[in-house]
Amino acid sequence: MPKVPAALDCLSYQPRVREFLAAAVHEGRISQAYLFVGPPGSGKTEAARALAQCIICPNGGDGSCDECIRVRHNTHPDVRVLVPKSARGYLIAQIRELIDDVPLAPVRAASKVYVITDAGLLRGAAANALLKTLEEPPATVMFILIARTVAQVMPTIASRCQHVPFRVIAPEVAEHSVMQSAGVDLPTARIALAVAGTPEQAKGFLASADRRQARRIAIRTVTGLMRDDDWDVIVAAKEIMEAVHAPIIELKKAQEAAAGEGADYLAASALHQLADANKRELTVRERSGMMEMLAAVASFLRDVLLRSEGVLQPVVNTDFADAVKRIACAVNTDGVVHALDAVREAQDDIVHNVTPRLAVEVMLFRIKEALTCPPLSR
Repeated sequence: MPKVPAALDCLSYQPRVREFLAAAVHEGRISQAYLFVGPPGSGKTEAARALAQCIICPNGGDGSCDECIRVRHNTHPDVRVLVPKSARGYLIAQIRELIDDVPLAPVRAASKVYVITDAGLLRGAAANALLKTLEEPPATVMFILIARTVAQVMPTIASRCQHVPFRVIAPEVAEHSVMQSAGVDLPTARIALAVAGTPEQAKGFLASADRRQARRIAIRTVTGLMRDDDWDVIVAAKEIMEAVHAPIIELKKAQEAAAGEGADYLAASALHQLADANKRELTVRERSGMMEMLAAVASFLRDVLLRSEGVLQPVVNTDFADAVKRIACAVNTDGVVHALDAVREAQDDIVHNVTPRLAVEVMLFRIKEALTCPPLSR
């Protein structure tokens, strides 16, 4: 069995995928177009980032060099992550911009990697525009497409990619992975997984005081909505957004420092590419932070729903167990279900590029309304 690059260690919960990618890297038979398919939370995005490290890193993915760290933190200018900019999918303008970028030389590394998330939303003119580039990419370019199933992706796109299936991760496997890698107890691992989704992301969440604080502020806000007035809700939305942005502020400072270092030796075109990459990364980080915060709220409301229904299952958010009990005793099941619907609508809003502050305000008002409905007789 070939030696597994350190960058792929994060895929311990997907052993077949890790072994497959390790063999491809070891034998030098890496495809220029992959399609990663599997359920949400199966680690597809982490795998894409890990494989990108193996491609970008001069040491084949040692996981510790500056190139690997930049890829892992989504700050490498030669690794670009695309998300749909429209509710209907990718815009033709997005793909044309990508096609124009493909032949340009890498900024830092010897290769470039494009990660296309939600590849099932790559359709029509946008998909057709990408076909030729996907079929005959430059030797220094790799594409990694991500989708839930192969059937979601247009056949003409899927047929040009090597498929890599990801299996569902059993909860106990994910929990054990987080406990082992982050050195935490089971309740803490469950909280992290509820927020971050995958073991690798959960580990990053636990390592960030800012991200943990954003979760606490969001849940604490929800626990007080039943007694808050409208002005309190608006102020709370502002506080949540400030908490979500806290990790991004540090990232922006790091980007500015790196750009200052590069100003002395990078060409104007390379500096422009770097600025564009930094801007995209800030957008990706904001969206990721928003999704974590919304996942935290949804997890708390699910705890309330289970308690309201009398389901004998331990709450995930043990640090808010008293609030779960209090709210479950004060509301009816329909109200909690409507509150969860409000969170799902906010998640859709973020995916479809609604202003984050507006999405949060609307969600909080809807949750407040749902939870303050008169309780049904029990």
